[in-house]
Amino acid sequence: MTILVTGATGNLGRLVIDSLLARGAEPQSIVAGARDTAKAADLAERGVTVSALDYAVPATIASSLEGVDTVLLISGSEVGQRIAQHQAVIDAAVAAGVSKFVYTSLAHADTSELPLAPEHKATEEAIAASGLPAVILRNNWYTENHATDLARAAETGVVASSAGDGRIASATRADFAEAAAVVLLEDGHIGEVYELSGDTSWTFDDFAAAATEITGRPVAYQSLSTQEQAAALEAAGLDAGSIGFVTALEAGIRDGALADADGTMARLIGRPTTPLVAGLRPLV
Repeated sequence: MTILVTGATGNLGRLVIDSLLARGAEPQSIVAGARDTAKAADLAERGVTVSALDYAVPATIASSLEGVDTVLLISGSEVGQRIAQHQAVIDAAVAAGVSKFVYTSLAHADTSELPLAPEHKATEEAIAASGLPAVILRNNWYTENHATDLARAAETGVVASSAGDGRIASATRADFAEAAAVVLLEDGHIGEVYELSGDTSWTFDDFAAAATEITGRPVAYQSLSTQEQAAALEAAGLDAGSIGFVTALEAGIRDGALADADGTMARLIGRPTTPLVAGLRPLV
């Protein structure tokens, strides 16, 4: 088995490769696809094959897939461009005849109202239309997404959000990476759509309590209306598009888009997912 990991120099991609190696994959059986191969020098030193892979240059995708039978498409980071980028990888995987194609999607991507969801839904539909033997990993929220909130809490004693009492079933990137490694290495899983999340969900009141424990200073949750949040973001210098994105995201959280705490990931990785405090503590 030879596994291509796209976005291999990103935060999640590196952790997937770590998990593959920890679970016994031979370094030479892993291809790390990276736009800037210089950033993957450390992976090459560990024996991993490094391949230039740029979504905008189809020839690099095709060359990265030579001899590969299993692909992990880690969703791109360029919002608004991801459908075309992902389609390029899907097309190349079809041409290469890969036997397992795994994609990192978003929680409930087919029904979610989050502004991030449409590109994930479209990618899932493209994968289904391609006929690839696929596994969809619908990742909930990364605990690390709240590093800025934690830093602000440490500085001001306040965490502010317009998410109300909406719940987030987050886990660490390492948890999600390990789940991906399991699916890549194990037989089976083809045709599955896994909703992956932390074992428990939390509110921003819970986040404030966790921040209090970690920082050693009292932290309070300030619940804002959408209008108050928009005004605060404008005062911080964000443009209208970014403000709309953030407030829509927090409205989705308020409405439960990330609330489902499914035990699927814990079953896949064979251990509990990382609790909120433990996930936040390294971010200080």
